Formats: sequence, structure tokens, C-alpha cells
Amino acid sequence: MALTQQLARVSPQYLAECRRAAADSPDNDPCWDPPTADTVDLDRSMWALIRFLRSVPVDAVHTDALNRSVSGDELDGVAFLDHETFYDGFDGPPALLGPTAVAEVARGLAALDMNQFLALLPADAAEAAQVAGFGSFDGDLRDCLADHFTTLRDFYLAAADRGLAVVMWVD
Repeated sequence: MALTQQLARVSPQYLAECRRAAADSPDNDPCWDPPTADTVDLDRSMWALIRFLRSVPVDAVHTDALNRSVSGDELDGVAFLDHETFYDGFDGPPALLGPTAVAEVARGLAALDMNQFLALLPADAAEAAQVAGFGSFDGDLRDCLADHFTTLRDFYLAAADRGLAVVMWVD
């Protein structure tokens, strides 16, 4: 079973409804079911990108938004999601970025010149895969990481535009 990074854009009102559902349910079920259009599966790509960026001379200010985008700031705000129907407990519990933090992360991601950083990946495909934490990789790793980064950035920009929070977890 491969672990993958999951994100969901949700309104503070939706989070409140799920919190109430968990409190009112005999088994604490939060009835979590955000719209598919507001969820994204980033596979393992962001972890690979973060690992790679840690291996090259990149100022931490450039990677802070990327780190926050998949690790969040708050755990207590979504503790009610620690339920077997949503979260299997294999990795850390779900985390949250509220709307203000989402806007900050979106600005940080928009400011990243990912092509500049991806140009630092080794030209040798096997070496690049190793640096990014993959034992091996089929295809063009730069394209894969660039595509997933674009997906992440656009996901956050849309969440910020709509004033939404983002919940993240590993599935």
C-alpha cells in the first residue's frame, strides 16, 4: 500500500458541521465528505520535492510555503477527523490551515520559481530519482514534480480566492 498526500478545500462552516456531526454521533463519525472537485491526491510528489529541495542550496524562505502546504499548522482544529471512516491512523493525524494561513501559503507558492529549482535536479534520471527519495522512477521526474507543484499551487490559489481552509492527511 502506497501512502499519498491528500488535501481538501473546505469552508469553516463545513468544518463546523463535521465537528457537530462528530459530537452528535454515538461513534463520533464526522460525516466527512467534501466535494471531489475540492480534493486532490498529490501522491508522494510533494515529499520528493521537499526532500530534493533540502539537498540543494535553497533558502528556507523558498520552501516554507511548500512545507506548510502539506503539513499544516493546526492539529487540534481537526482532531474530530481522527475517525476510522476518514483516517486510518497510519501516519500523523489530519492537519489544518485556516483561510488566513491558506492565503499566506498560496502567496508563497505563487512566488516560487519551481523551474529554477528543478533545473538543479541531476541530469541522470537514476541519480535524480535517488536525490528525490525514489528508488527508481519511470518517466521524466522534472515533469512529474513540476506538474504536481502546479496542481498544488493552483489548488491553494483557488482555496485562497474562495476564503477556504485546507485539511491535509496521508492516506
